[in-house]
Parts: sequence; structure tokens; C-alpha cells
Amino acid sequence: MSVPDPWPRLSALTPARIGIGRAGSGLGTRETLRFALAHAQARDAVHAELDVGKLAAKLATPGLDSFQVASRAAGRASYLLRPDLGRSLISESRALLESRAGTGCDIALVIADGLSASAVQAHAVNFVAAFLPLAQRHGWSPSPAVIVSQGRVAIGDEIGALLGARLTLLLIGERPGLSCPDSLGVYVTHAPRPGRNDGERNCVSNIHGAGLAPSEAAARVAWLVEAAFARGLSGVALKDESASNTSPRLATDAI
Repeated sequence: MSVPDPWPRLSALTPARIGIGRAGSGLGTRETLRFALAHAQARDAVHAELDVGKLAAKLATPGLDSFQVASRAAGRASYLLRPDLGRSLISESRALLESRAGTGCDIALVIADGLSASAVQAHAVNFVAAFLPLAQRHGWSPSPAVIVSQGRVAIGDEIGALLGARLTLLLIGERPGLSCPDSLGVYVTHAPRPGRNDGERNCVSNIHGAGLAPSEAAARVAWLVEAAFARGLSGVALKDESASNTSPRLATDAI
């Protein structure tokens, strides 16, 4: 009696490369070509340049002002070889932020190219458009969007501190994988300042066409922001309980 092949049904449930078969001791031609294409797309995403002018124009549609700053990584090669340079600003950008700090804000909204400028180009505006109405509903004041070229996650700490923000929201292109070259991540850091570590942040990741929708991601991030303000922290001590539909403030009152 023949046993039904389970792989077609299982592989239809995930973009992961499972049940791809083989030809002799190697992959078949079709899978070899698919792998080569995915690898090329990932490499292109890593080396792509962010079109700042186009991004700024799109951000103006949901009514958000923006301006650009730069990390100490002078170019893409420097950015990839020296991760530390992507975590801090050049002196001109620090001066620009200090001049625009004003009386501070609730949320420093930062958009960095990270390791996939194509992810930022494709999904950042949709996330911002979904998040701004939620911020307005809560009465939070966001900064203009600070667009960072050659930026890594930790650069949001310096930007948030210079703007006098209570919290930094950093949108960044995630490291491309072989099933998705354009995934966006959003990091939440309460009381940002240089020296914060990754354990003091929350991250909502996998925002892309076949992943988490921008509207759903914005709802989760808004829950985390409300909880961070209510509890005075972010990171490993703050769990995403947005699926429970419980208000973070009510949950805090019950502690």
C-alpha cells in the first residue's frame, strides 16, 4: 500500500525550505535556481541604498515632517565592516538634533536603513500611517521622523536622548533571510540614552507582505508603548500581552 506524500501539504504552510527533494546527492535544478535567486535578493537588500527623498515625500502623506541625520559610518562598506560606527551620530547630526529638541516629546520616531533599505522603503510608511492615529488617540506627541543613513538599532538611544524623548520607536530593515529580503522591525526603548543594551528593548519583527501586517504591528507597538509609559520600563521585563486585549494601565493597576 502506498503512503501519501505529506510534503506538498506541509510545505504549503511555510516559506521555509522543507520537502525540497534531491537529485542524486544534491538539490534538483529548480531548487538550486530558487536558492540562488533568494541569495541574490538578500545580497541586493544588504547593499541597497535608502532613497531618503522618496521616503520623506511618502511620510508627508500621513502628515509627518522628517529630516535626515547620519551615523559615523561613511558608506556601506564601512557600515558592514564596522558595526560600532553605525551606532552613533556624526557631530553635525548631533548639533542638528539639539537644535530641534525644543521642550522634548513623548516618542522619538526614528527610521534607519539597517541591513535592508528595501524593507524600510516598502513598509515603513505603512507602519507610520497606521501608528500615528493610535498615538493621537493616546495623546502622545511624536517627533518628526528622523531618517538615519547607515544606522543600527542602538543609534536610536542617542537620538532619543538628544530630542529629550520619553521613549524611542526605531524602525529598521532586518537582516535579510533566504525567504524574505524585505522584513521590517520596530524597536521600543523606554528612557533612551547611550549605553542602553538590547535586553532593555522590545522588538516587533517580521513586518512584510507575507508576515505581520503594518496595521497589526502598529497595534502591538502601541500596546507596548502604553505599557512602557505606565510601568516605566521596556525590554525583557515587559512582555507583549496585547493579545489579551487588557489595557496595560489596567494591568499595572492590578499589580
